[in-house]
Amino acid sequence: MIQLFEGHGKGKTTAALGTALRAVGAGHKVAIVHFDKGGTHYFERDTISKYFGDRIELHGTGRDRIDPDSGRFDFTITDVDKSEGERGLKIVSDIFARDEHKLVIMDEINSSADLGIVQIQRVLEVLDHKPDGVELIMTGRDAPAEFKERAHLVTEMKLKKHYFYSGVPAREGLDF
Repeated sequence: MIQLFEGHGKGKTTAALGTALRAVGAGHKVAIVHFDKGGTHYFERDTISKYFGDRIELHGTGRDRIDPDSGRFDFTITDVDKSEGERGLKIVSDIFARDEHKLVIMDEINSSADLGIVQIQRVLEVLDHKPDGVELIMTGRDAPAEFKERAHLVTEMKLKKHYFYSGVPAREGLDF
């Protein structure tokens, strides 16, 4: 089946990673492709590699959007972003072709499609080749209607209150 976690609230990637942990605990192989999440400041990747590297295949795509000097996020969409998005789709296609994983996570694919980093139709073409026995989780804000229609489960994380808006910056180990 296809599960889709979307919305402007915190917890989409966290929910997907929790499902990955559950799948590994049951003895299944997992693959995670992070779209538009370049850089080395995603600490869950270190833990996954260290403790689950033989059971969780991990791929990061995208450029690092955090300016190393100012710490500010770069919201622009460049040709590099688009080529990295296409590279991520190719990785997912290759994972599907091998058909050895019980769970595949396309982290931030929803927002990547919404922002034009990947084309909606290209993502749907990749999904057409998902093996029947593979569970797929798609995360990110602003999921296109086409993704929601294809999904068997849609969960919305809805923001009610967030400390970020009162001036608290993202915190290492808790938010990234």
